[in-house]
Amino acid sequence: MKKQIALLPGDGIGQEIIHAAKDVLNAVAKQFNHTFVFQTYDIGGVAVDRHETPLPEETISACEKADAILLGAVGGPKWDVYPTHLRPEKGLLGIRKALGLFANLRPVKGFPELLHASPLKEEVVKGSDLLIVRELTGGIYFGKPSERRHDGKEVVDTLVYQRFEIERIVEKGFEAARLRRKHLTSVDKANVMESSRVWREVVEEKSRDYPDVEVEHLLVDAAAMKLITNPTQFDVIVTENLFGDVLSDEASVLTGSLGMLPSASLRSDGVGLYEPVHGSAPDIAGKGIANPVAMVLSAALMLRHSFQMEEEALAIEAAVESVLNEGYHTADLHVKNGKIVGTKEMTERLVDALSSTNATESIMNCYS
Repeated sequence: MKKQIALLPGDGIGQEIIHAAKDVLNAVAKQFNHTFVFQTYDIGGVAVDRHETPLPEETISACEKADAILLGAVGGPKWDVYPTHLRPEKGLLGIRKALGLFANLRPVKGFPELLHASPLKEEVVKGSDLLIVRELTGGIYFGKPSERRHDGKEVVDTLVYQRFEIERIVEKGFEAARLRRKHLTSVDKANVMESSRVWREVVEEKSRDYPDVEVEHLLVDAAAMKLITNPTQFDVIVTENLFGDVLSDEASVLTGSLGMLPSASLRSDGVGLYEPVHGSAPDIAGKGIANPVAMVLSAALMLRHSFQMEEEALAIEAAVESVLNEGYHTADLHVKNGKIVGTKEMTERLVDALSSTNATESIMNCYS
Protein backbone atom coordinates (compact mmCIF):
# COMPACT_ATOMS: atom_id res chain seq x y z
CA MET A 1 0.00 0.00 0.00
CA LYS A 2 1.28 3.46 -0.88
CA LYS A 3 0.59 6.49 1.31
CA GLN A 4 1.60 10.16 1.15
CA ILE A 5 2.69 11.56 4.51
CA ALA A 6 3.33 15.25 5.14
CA LEU A 7 6.00 15.90 7.76
CA LEU A 8 5.82 19.13 9.75
CA PRO A 9 8.87 19.08 12.07
CA GLY A 10 8.18 22.55 13.47
CA ASP A 11 10.40 23.93 16.22
CA GLY A 12 12.79 22.78 18.94
CA ILE A 13 13.06 19.00 19.27
CA GLY A 14 10.40 18.61 16.59
CA GLN A 15 13.16 18.46 14.01
CA GLU A 16 14.78 15.48 15.78
CA ILE A 17 11.77 13.42 16.76
CA ILE A 18 10.10 13.68 13.35
CA HIS A 19 13.14 11.96 11.84
CA ALA A 20 12.83 9.21 14.45
CA ALA A 21 9.23 8.59 13.44
CA LYS A 22 10.26 8.52 9.78
CA ASP A 23 12.95 5.91 10.47
CA VAL A 24 10.48 3.72 12.34
CA LEU A 25 7.86 4.05 9.61
CA ASN A 26 10.44 3.10 6.99
CA ALA A 27 11.13 -0.04 9.00
CA VAL A 28 7.40 -0.78 9.13
CA ALA A 29 7.11 -0.22 5.36
CA LYS A 30 9.93 -2.69 4.73
CA GLN A 31 8.55 -5.33 7.06
CA PHE A 32 4.92 -5.11 5.88
CA ASN A 33 5.53 -4.31 2.20
CA HIS A 34 4.19 -0.75 2.14
CA THR A 35 5.44 2.43 0.49
CA PHE A 36 5.41 5.64 2.51
CA VAL A 37 6.29 8.82 0.62
CA PHE A 38 7.41 11.67 2.89
CA GLN A 39 7.49 15.38 2.10
CA THR A 40 8.59 18.01 4.62
CA TYR A 41 7.05 21.46 5.11
CA ASP A 42 7.39 24.36 7.55
CA ILE A 43 5.06 25.30 10.38
CA GLY A 44 5.38 27.33 13.57
CA GLY A 45 8.34 29.49 14.46
CA VAL A 46 10.59 28.15 11.73
CA ALA A 47 7.90 29.10 9.21
CA VAL A 48 7.75 32.61 10.67
CA ASP A 49 11.49 32.95 10.20
CA ARG A 50 11.45 31.63 6.64
CA HIS A 51 8.06 32.78 5.33
CA GLU A 52 6.87 35.50 7.74
CA THR A 53 3.83 33.40 8.67
CA PRO A 54 3.41 30.45 11.06
CA LEU A 55 1.37 28.59 8.43
CA PRO A 56 2.45 29.04 4.80
CA GLU A 57 -0.05 28.36 2.03
CA GLU A 58 2.32 25.73 0.65
CA THR A 59 2.02 23.81 3.91
CA ILE A 60 -1.79 23.96 3.89
CA SER A 61 -1.93 22.83 0.26
CA ALA A 62 0.42 19.92 0.88
CA CYS A 63 -1.48 18.77 3.95
CA GLU A 64 -4.77 18.88 2.05
CA LYS A 65 -3.31 16.48 -0.53
CA ALA A 66 -1.63 14.15 1.95
CA ASP A 67 -3.13 10.95 3.36
CA ALA A 68 -1.98 11.97 6.86
CA ILE A 69 0.22 14.52 8.63
CA LEU A 70 2.89 14.07 11.31
CA LEU A 71 3.73 17.16 13.35
CA GLY A 72 6.67 17.50 15.73
CA ALA A 73 6.12 20.54 17.94
CA VAL A 74 5.78 24.32 17.66
CA GLY A 75 6.80 27.26 19.80
CA GLY A 76 9.67 28.58 21.84
CA PRO A 77 10.75 31.68 23.78
CA LYS A 78 12.29 33.21 20.67
CA TRP A 79 8.83 33.98 19.31
CA ASP A 80 7.06 34.91 22.57
CA VAL A 81 7.58 38.61 21.89
CA TYR A 82 6.14 38.44 18.37
CA PRO A 83 2.69 39.84 17.54
CA THR A 84 -0.18 37.42 18.09
CA HIS A 85 -0.65 36.62 14.41
CA LEU A 86 3.01 35.54 14.19
CA ARG A 87 3.00 33.22 17.18
CA PRO A 88 3.99 29.64 16.27
CA GLU A 89 0.87 28.26 17.97
CA LYS A 90 -1.25 30.04 15.35
CA GLY A 91 0.19 27.61 12.83
CA LEU A 92 -1.08 24.61 14.77
CA LEU A 93 -4.54 26.09 15.32
CA GLY A 94 -4.63 27.16 11.69
CA ILE A 95 -3.83 23.77 10.22
CA ARG A 96 -6.44 22.09 12.43
CA LYS A 97 -9.05 24.57 11.21
CA ALA A 98 -7.96 24.39 7.56
CA LEU A 99 -8.27 20.60 7.56
CA GLY A 100 -11.52 20.48 9.54
CA LEU A 101 -10.11 18.29 12.31
CA PHE A 102 -12.84 17.91 14.93
CA ALA A 103 -11.87 14.81 16.94
CA ASN A 104 -8.91 14.71 19.30
CA LEU A 105 -7.72 11.27 20.41
CA ARG A 106 -5.33 10.95 23.31
CA PRO A 107 -4.36 7.45 24.48
CA VAL A 108 -2.89 7.02 27.95
CA LYS A 109 -1.15 3.78 28.85
CA GLY A 110 0.77 2.79 31.96
CA PHE A 111 3.96 1.09 30.82
CA PRO A 112 5.16 -1.37 33.51
CA GLU A 113 8.72 -0.03 33.54
CA LEU A 114 7.48 3.51 34.28
CA LEU A 115 4.73 2.92 36.84
CA HIS A 116 6.99 3.94 39.71
CA ALA A 117 7.22 7.45 38.21
CA SER A 118 3.46 8.01 38.37
CA PRO A 119 2.14 10.23 41.20
CA LEU A 120 -0.41 7.48 41.86
CA LYS A 121 0.37 4.24 43.66
CA GLU A 122 1.61 1.55 41.32
CA GLU A 123 -1.23 -0.78 42.26
CA VAL A 124 -3.73 1.90 41.21
CA VAL A 125 -2.24 2.80 37.84
CA LYS A 126 -1.04 -0.70 36.89
CA GLY A 127 -2.91 -1.93 33.81
CA SER A 128 -4.17 1.53 32.82
CA ASP A 129 -4.86 1.69 29.10
CA LEU A 130 -7.46 4.22 28.04
CA LEU A 131 -8.30 6.54 25.17
CA ILE A 132 -9.93 9.96 25.50
CA VAL A 133 -11.91 11.14 22.47
CA ARG A 134 -12.49 14.89 22.75
CA GLU A 135 -14.63 17.11 20.54
CA LEU A 136 -12.27 19.78 19.23
CA THR A 137 -14.13 22.51 17.34
CA GLY A 138 -17.36 23.27 19.24
CA GLY A 139 -18.64 24.02 22.73
CA ILE A 140 -17.86 26.94 24.98
CA TYR A 141 -14.50 27.65 23.32
CA PHE A 142 -16.23 28.40 20.04
CA GLY A 143 -19.54 29.98 21.05
CA LYS A 144 -20.47 33.60 20.60
CA PRO A 145 -17.63 35.95 21.52
CA SER A 146 -17.21 36.23 25.28
CA GLU A 147 -18.09 39.58 26.74
CA ARG A 148 -17.93 41.55 29.95
CA ARG A 149 -20.93 43.63 30.94
CA HIS A 150 -21.76 46.26 33.52
CA ASP A 151 -18.20 47.48 34.06
CA GLY A 152 -16.89 43.95 34.29
CA LYS A 153 -19.29 42.89 37.01
CA GLU A 154 -20.95 40.38 34.70
CA VAL A 155 -19.37 38.03 32.18
CA VAL A 156 -20.93 35.87 29.48
CA ASP A 157 -19.51 32.79 27.74
CA THR A 158 -21.80 30.89 25.37
CA LEU A 159 -21.77 27.12 24.91
CA VAL A 160 -23.12 26.14 21.50
CA TYR A 161 -23.31 22.71 19.87
CA GLN A 162 -25.13 21.69 16.74
CA ARG A 163 -26.50 18.18 16.79
CA PHE A 164 -24.33 16.99 13.89
CA GLU A 165 -21.22 18.08 15.80
CA ILE A 166 -22.20 15.83 18.70
CA GLU A 167 -23.15 12.97 16.38
CA ARG A 168 -19.85 12.86 14.55
CA ILE A 169 -17.67 12.89 17.68
CA VAL A 170 -19.82 10.25 19.35
CA GLU A 171 -19.44 8.08 16.25
CA LYS A 172 -15.66 8.49 16.53
CA GLY A 173 -15.90 7.31 20.12
CA PHE A 174 -17.83 4.20 19.15
CA GLU A 175 -15.47 3.44 16.27
CA ALA A 176 -12.47 3.77 18.57
CA ALA A 177 -14.09 1.47 21.14
CA ARG A 178 -14.61 -1.16 18.43
CA LEU A 179 -10.86 -1.14 17.80
CA ARG A 180 -10.12 -1.65 21.49
CA ARG A 181 -12.03 -3.45 24.28
CA LYS A 182 -15.52 -2.40 23.14
CA HIS A 183 -16.42 -0.29 26.17
CA LEU A 184 -17.41 3.38 25.81
CA THR A 185 -17.82 5.84 28.67
CA SER A 186 -19.70 9.00 27.71
CA VAL A 187 -18.93 11.93 30.01
CA ASP A 188 -21.35 14.83 30.40
CA LYS A 189 -23.11 17.02 32.97
CA ALA A 190 -26.65 16.00 32.10
CA ASN A 191 -27.97 16.73 35.59
CA VAL A 192 -27.37 20.45 35.01
CA MET A 193 -26.74 21.36 31.37
CA GLU A 194 -29.15 21.11 28.44
CA SER A 195 -26.27 20.59 26.00
CA SER A 196 -25.28 17.52 28.03
CA ARG A 197 -28.83 16.19 27.95
CA VAL A 198 -28.77 16.40 24.16
CA TRP A 199 -25.31 14.80 24.22
CA ARG A 200 -26.67 11.86 26.21
CA GLU A 201 -29.63 11.50 23.84
CA VAL A 202 -27.26 11.27 20.87
CA VAL A 203 -25.11 8.65 22.58
CA GLU A 204 -28.17 6.52 23.25
CA GLU A 205 -29.33 6.87 19.64
CA LYS A 206 -25.92 6.01 18.20
CA SER A 207 -25.50 3.03 20.51
CA ARG A 208 -28.11 1.18 18.42
CA ASP A 209 -25.66 1.23 15.51
CA TYR A 210 -22.92 -0.31 17.69
CA PRO A 211 -24.59 -3.17 19.57
CA ASP A 212 -21.21 -4.79 20.21
CA VAL A 213 -20.02 -1.80 22.28
CA GLU A 214 -21.02 -1.51 25.94
CA VAL A 215 -21.99 2.05 26.90
CA GLU A 216 -22.03 3.81 30.25
CA HIS A 217 -22.74 7.43 31.16
CA LEU A 218 -20.75 9.33 33.79
CA LEU A 219 -21.08 12.87 35.06
CA VAL A 220 -17.84 14.76 34.57
CA ASP A 221 -17.11 15.18 38.29
CA ALA A 222 -17.48 11.44 38.87
CA ALA A 223 -15.31 10.72 35.83
CA ALA A 224 -12.58 13.03 37.14
CA MET A 225 -12.60 11.23 40.47
CA LYS A 226 -12.54 7.73 38.96
CA LEU A 227 -9.66 8.63 36.63
CA ILE A 228 -7.54 8.99 39.74
CA THR A 229 -9.03 6.33 41.99
CA ASN A 230 -9.64 3.59 39.41
CA PRO A 231 -8.20 4.42 35.96
CA THR A 232 -8.19 0.78 34.86
CA GLN A 233 -12.00 0.80 34.62
CA PHE A 234 -11.84 2.95 31.48
CA ASP A 235 -11.40 1.87 27.88
CA VAL A 236 -12.64 4.76 25.67
CA ILE A 237 -13.96 8.04 27.05
CA VAL A 238 -15.88 10.35 24.71
CA THR A 239 -16.76 13.86 25.78
CA GLU A 240 -17.23 17.48 24.71
CA ASN A 241 -14.53 20.11 24.28
CA LEU A 242 -14.20 21.67 27.73
CA PHE A 243 -14.56 18.43 29.69
CA GLY A 244 -12.16 16.69 27.32
CA ASP A 245 -9.58 19.43 27.77
CA VAL A 246 -9.60 19.00 31.55
CA LEU A 247 -9.86 15.21 31.67
CA SER A 248 -7.11 14.60 29.10
CA ASP A 249 -4.70 16.80 31.06
CA GLU A 250 -5.65 15.01 34.26
CA ALA A 251 -5.12 11.61 32.65
CA SER A 252 -1.75 12.63 31.21
CA VAL A 253 -0.09 12.38 34.62
CA LEU A 254 -1.03 8.72 35.06
CA THR A 255 1.96 7.43 33.08
CA GLY A 256 4.51 9.58 34.87
CA SER A 257 5.92 11.18 31.70
CA LEU A 258 4.59 13.44 28.96
CA GLY A 259 7.34 12.00 26.77
CA MET A 260 5.25 8.86 26.28
CA LEU A 261 1.96 10.41 25.17
CA PRO A 262 0.84 10.63 21.53
CA SER A 263 -2.28 12.29 20.14
CA ALA A 264 -4.34 12.49 16.98
CA SER A 265 -6.72 15.07 15.52
CA LEU A 266 -9.09 13.59 12.93
CA ARG A 267 -11.96 14.34 10.60
CA SER A 268 -14.70 12.02 9.28
CA ASP A 269 -12.81 10.67 6.26
CA GLY A 270 -9.92 9.43 8.39
CA VAL A 271 -7.41 12.11 7.43
CA GLY A 272 -5.60 13.19 10.57
CA LEU A 273 -2.79 15.18 12.12
CA TYR A 274 -0.66 13.24 14.60
CA GLU A 275 1.59 14.83 17.20
CA PRO A 276 3.10 14.18 20.63
CA VAL A 277 1.44 15.81 23.64
CA HIS A 278 4.69 17.39 24.85
CA GLY A 279 6.02 20.71 23.59
CA SER A 280 9.06 21.79 21.61
CA ALA A 281 11.50 21.66 24.58
CA PRO A 282 13.85 24.32 23.17
CA ASP A 283 16.23 23.92 26.11
CA ILE A 284 17.32 20.49 24.86
CA ALA A 285 16.90 21.01 21.12
CA GLY A 286 19.94 19.93 19.12
CA LYS A 287 21.52 18.01 22.01
CA GLY A 288 20.45 14.60 20.78
CA ILE A 289 18.72 13.67 24.03
CA ALA A 290 15.05 14.22 23.12
CA ASN A 291 12.63 11.36 23.75
CA PRO A 292 11.20 10.19 20.39
CA VAL A 293 8.68 7.72 21.84
CA ALA A 294 5.60 9.98 21.88
CA MET A 295 6.26 10.94 18.25
CA VAL A 296 6.76 7.29 17.29
CA LEU A 297 3.56 6.29 19.08
CA SER A 298 1.79 9.11 17.23
CA ALA A 299 2.93 7.44 14.02
CA ALA A 300 1.36 4.22 15.30
CA LEU A 301 -1.92 6.10 15.79
CA MET A 302 -1.64 7.29 12.20
CA LEU A 303 -1.29 3.74 10.94
CA ARG A 304 -4.30 2.64 12.98
CA HIS A 305 -6.77 5.48 12.42
CA SER A 306 -5.88 6.91 9.01
CA PHE A 307 -4.53 3.85 7.21
CA GLN A 308 -6.40 1.02 9.01
CA MET A 309 -3.07 -0.77 9.52
CA GLU A 310 -3.82 -2.31 12.90
CA GLU A 311 -1.12 -4.99 12.81
CA GLU A 312 1.52 -2.43 11.88
CA ALA A 313 0.41 -0.10 14.67
CA LEU A 314 0.58 -2.94 17.17
CA ALA A 315 4.08 -3.78 15.96
CA ILE A 316 5.30 -0.25 16.77
CA GLU A 317 3.66 -0.30 20.19
CA ALA A 318 5.17 -3.71 20.85
CA ALA A 319 8.61 -2.42 19.86
CA VAL A 320 8.31 0.48 22.31
CA GLU A 321 7.36 -1.87 25.13
CA SER A 322 10.16 -4.26 24.20
CA VAL A 323 12.83 -1.55 24.30
CA LEU A 324 11.55 -0.23 27.64
CA ASN A 325 11.48 -3.76 29.06
CA GLU A 326 15.13 -4.10 28.07
CA GLY A 327 15.88 -1.03 30.18
CA TYR A 328 16.72 1.48 27.44
CA HIS A 329 15.31 4.96 27.90
CA THR A 330 16.04 8.64 27.32
CA ALA A 331 17.02 10.90 30.20
CA ASP A 332 13.52 12.24 30.83
CA LEU A 333 12.28 8.78 31.81
CA HIS A 334 13.12 7.02 35.03
CA VAL A 335 13.47 3.32 34.33
CA LYS A 336 14.78 1.37 37.31
CA ASN A 337 18.20 -0.11 36.60
CA GLY A 338 17.94 1.18 33.04
CA LYS A 339 20.43 2.55 30.58
CA ILE A 340 20.11 6.15 29.38
CA VAL A 341 20.48 6.58 25.62
CA GLY A 342 20.09 9.49 23.23
CA THR A 343 17.50 10.11 20.54
CA LYS A 344 19.48 8.33 17.84
CA GLU A 345 20.17 5.16 19.82
CA MET A 346 16.61 5.01 21.15
CA THR A 347 15.35 5.17 17.57
CA GLU A 348 17.80 2.49 16.47
CA ARG A 349 16.63 0.26 19.31
CA LEU A 350 13.03 0.68 18.20
CA VAL A 351 13.90 -0.15 14.59
CA ASP A 352 15.85 -3.23 15.73
CA ALA A 353 12.89 -4.36 17.85
CA LEU A 354 10.61 -4.04 14.83
CA SER A 355 13.00 -6.15 12.79
CA SER A 356 13.10 -8.86 15.46
CA THR A 357 10.12 -10.93 14.35
CA ASN A 358 10.09 -13.29 17.33
CA ALA A 359 10.30 -10.50 19.88
CA THR A 360 7.61 -8.47 18.15
CA GLU A 361 5.24 -11.41 17.79
CA SER A 362 5.75 -12.35 21.42
CA ILE A 363 4.74 -8.93 22.71
CA MET A 364 1.96 -8.47 20.14
CA ASN A 365 0.33 -11.60 21.56
CA CYS A 366 -0.23 -9.63 24.74
CA TYR A 367 -2.45 -7.24 22.81
CA SER A 368 -4.59 -9.89 21.15
